Amino acid sequence: MGAGDVVEQVRSMAARVAAGYGLEIFDVQFRREGSGMVLRVRLDRPGSAATAEESVSVEDCAHVSRDLSAILDVEDAVPGGSYLLEVSSPGLDRKLVRPSDYERFRGSRVKLTTRQPINGNRYFEGRLEDFGQGRLTLDLSAARKKKMRPVAGAAQKIQIELDNVEKANLVPEI
Repeated sequence: MGAGDVVEQVRSMAARVAAGYGLEIFDVQFRREGSGMVLRVRLDRPGSAATAEESVSVEDCAHVSRDLSAILDVEDAVPGGSYLLEVSSPGLDRKLVRPSDYERFRGSRVKLTTRQPINGNRYFEGRLEDFGQGRLTLDLSAARKKKMRPVAGAAQKIQIELDNVEKANLVPEI
């Protein structure tokens, strides 16, 4: 059984456990780190942008970790038997991966890297103003720090095709 098979099997088990606590699976990873294997499960709370009261708590992580660990042991789902299970939330600087992430976090500050340059730049930071039909609108005037090269006469808003986004994360606003 390969790492991909383990991830899918764990994702299915973890989804059932998480649903019992009103949570969903954000990400599952199984990889070698240092001298051992780490099984990392990230939880999320479904719905609109989470406030501190609505975010995944330490207690949520502990409950899911305990229950999932027991199921994984009984099912012998991880080959080799020795691994470290980490259960956490996506964090304040969470990745934006699915179209629903972009819809959910409209109005939030984001930073992203594109696959292909737009106006000579691949790095953008600003407020996610809109998302629809596979395209996001970013308000660049909301950027906290500018890593972009200034372009004379550049617009303060830019539209980016989701297919062109290589990597995107929320920027914590504290």
